[in-house]
Amino acid sequence: MSDEWAVVSDLPKQLFNSLKTHHSLLTTNYLTIFTKPIINLNQKNTMQINRKQLFEASCLALLVTGLSFGIRAGILDKLGAEFALDKGQLAAITATAFWGFPLAVVIGGMIVDIIGMKRLLVLAFIFYLLGIVLTIFASGYWTLFLSTLMVGLANGTVEAACNPLVAGLYTDNKATKLNHFHLWFPGGIVIGSVVVYLLNMMGLSWQIQVGAMLIPTVIYGFLFSKLDFPVTERVASGVSYGGMYKALLNPLFIFMFICMFGTAITELFTAQWIAILLKKVSDNALLLLTLETGIMVLGRAFAKPVLKKITPQSLLLISAMLAALGLYMFTTVNGPMLYLAAIIFGMGVCFFWPTMLGFVNTNIPATGALGLNLMGGAGMFAVSIFTIFMGGFYDRIVKEAGNDTTAGRQVLQATLVIPVILIVAFTGLVIYMRGRAKKSAAAVQA
Repeated sequence: MSDEWAVVSDLPKQLFNSLKTHHSLLTTNYLTIFTKPIINLNQKNTMQINRKQLFEASCLALLVTGLSFGIRAGILDKLGAEFALDKGQLAAITATAFWGFPLAVVIGGMIVDIIGMKRLLVLAFIFYLLGIVLTIFASGYWTLFLSTLMVGLANGTVEAACNPLVAGLYTDNKATKLNHFHLWFPGGIVIGSVVVYLLNMMGLSWQIQVGAMLIPTVIYGFLFSKLDFPVTERVASGVSYGGMYKALLNPLFIFMFICMFGTAITELFTAQWIAILLKKVSDNALLLLTLETGIMVLGRAFAKPVLKKITPQSLLLISAMLAALGLYMFTTVNGPMLYLAAIIFGMGVCFFWPTMLGFVNTNIPATGALGLNLMGGAGMFAVSIFTIFMGGFYDRIVKEAGNDTTAGRQVLQATLVIPVILIVAFTGLVIYMRGRAKKSAAAVQA
């Protein structure tokens, strides 16, 4: 376990050392990427692939995604006050990032085998720059809407490229490495929350807080510009496009696709809105988010020993149980017990996203990059719809009650239904996979 933590904790240092080894200008490298002709993907296997540096740069790119969530969660109230936005409008702006994500991740999943993962990451870099700058200079609802859309498109494009990249780099250890990769999303949320807290203490504006995202964005763009990329695993294994689309009709994939709606809503809706939903019952609701996401970082860092002891499907079932318990506690307890609720909830949701992706790519590998990206797109799309619905629900509760003292908890009570449904679904998945394992063992013996 100590070795696992050493690998993860040493990543920031490795990223810095990797940056120091590069010396060409970022803009020159990106111009080269856009102007060089498209290379036959099957010939790219002859390139020098630095698996370690590609993984480190992918982690930094996902860190920016987490930063955008953490910083946005921390400044939502300020945006509402400065631009006179109600909770419904704030929900619509927040939801834009969530539906921009699936739009980018699905389209990216369809074209990643054609244009390559590197060019997708160039697009992500451009979207991030546009989104961050537009947010800093926002003047009202529509500029915030557009800038958040740009950030959502960037987030989705990073996932569209990096999920198949990590899965292809570590074909013998997908679930563990996807967990290690995805720990940088909650890690980014933690860092973003701390940035908001510290810069607020210093009296600095929300514009400066958003601008802090430019630093890791430029660094990850620079790192990727210097590296060669492999082809996707589907291309390398010779699975045809027809075979990939046929695999998407597998009943197990459809089941996991639907379950992704629930796991994503449980994790991401709660994380994005917890500071607002619990502000009336906690003196520091943002600290609850930081604590929850900190637990997620630790959990994903130690995914390897966890997955050695239990199967991915069993882990999903246990996660749903803990997430349901944590949400229930958020709606019923007060004071210091809220921090225990955050710990339990963080333990519940920490494995959801990467384990769902790892399960699909391991058990239905023919779905390829498109399968991974459809899963991510389904999750974010569900969060966007749920966020818009719950923003309106929140405003209706406040209007009827005349205050917002209990509105946040009522929203969380409604959300609690989702992990309860997941408990039933994942119980069925555990039973199904045990039966399939028995059939496979019997076939081998025969």
